[in-house]
Amino acid sequence: MADLYKAAGVNIDAGNEAVKRIRSLVQGTYNEHVLGDIGNFGGLYAFPVRDYHEPILVSSTDGVGTKLKVAFAMKRYDTVGYDLVNHCVNDILVQGARPLFFLDYIGAGMVEPEMISEIVKGLTKGCMENDCVLIGGETAEMPGIYSQGEFDLAGTIIGVVERDLLITGHTIKPGDVVIGLPSKGLHTNGFSLARQICFEKLGLNPGSYVQEIASTIGEALLAPHCAYFRQLYPFVQQKAIKGMAHITGGGFYDNIPRILPAGCEVQIHKGSWPILPIFDFLQKKADISDAEAYRVFNMGIGMVVICDPADLRTLQASIPESYQLGIVVSGEKKVTLI
Repeated sequence: MADLYKAAGVNIDAGNEAVKRIRSLVQGTYNEHVLGDIGNFGGLYAFPVRDYHEPILVSSTDGVGTKLKVAFAMKRYDTVGYDLVNHCVNDILVQGARPLFFLDYIGAGMVEPEMISEIVKGLTKGCMENDCVLIGGETAEMPGIYSQGEFDLAGTIIGVVERDLLITGHTIKPGDVVIGLPSKGLHTNGFSLARQICFEKLGLNPGSYVQEIASTIGEALLAPHCAYFRQLYPFVQQKAIKGMAHITGGGFYDNIPRILPAGCEVQIHKGSWPILPIFDFLQKKADISDAEAYRVFNMGIGMVVICDPADLRTLQASIPESYQLGIVVSGEKKVTLI
């Protein structure tokens, strides 16, 4: 019998083969709260409500963005799933939440089982490092929507925080200190500009070695998105953190004000942390102003934490790779770089 659906571009057998390959990877993230198995219509998670006094569920959905284009060019798919999970973990961590479970979405022009397996390896690595279950997902084959060898990747995370540990930033006041935790690169933002500079303006390819960054440009751009859950969650539990901002799209200028109460301004001292070579390279090659650079890129800081000065020493002692970036002052709800 002719396989008309396959002839139209959708290979059900390839999809089934992909599920077989990822089954053990996904099951490796399971814990005692997971019911059912991979392939069910919905993921089942027995929430341990008795372990909490007043739990609040926190959710976030995000994607990897055009960092995927670098992965396509390098034919390397094992890092982008890791990026995605870590990004989403950070997004709920800023409200004090610990992750419970994660769901992914992969949309591709053609399902290639080996490629799907590599993506899921990254997803499961991120989940296991952050005590999170990969409970389900969707792999959609859509010929005509995505080019050959390309895909889109997005995910949703669900976490939980006790009401009395919820971080909203409302207790931030002038005199509080601002700490930064380092990134390893662009994380998952600013790639449309970075790709334009590197591949169109400069004519580089992912394998081009760049002396200024001591690596190929592809390796530098695919540097993983850091997760800060294990470093910061103990201080959430101790109520030592007043506010956190994940430095993603919008950089310093758009993300930090999201956690500030009225009457508070954050002053950041440029030079209080080492700028990663990739950012110096991009900024110099394209003559990007500081105002734009600090709004597009994270500039080497992936997470900003605001705390009382009394907690500064404890935080920095426990997190050696952190920098005191500045202070909170009276003023407009904004960020000033000085």
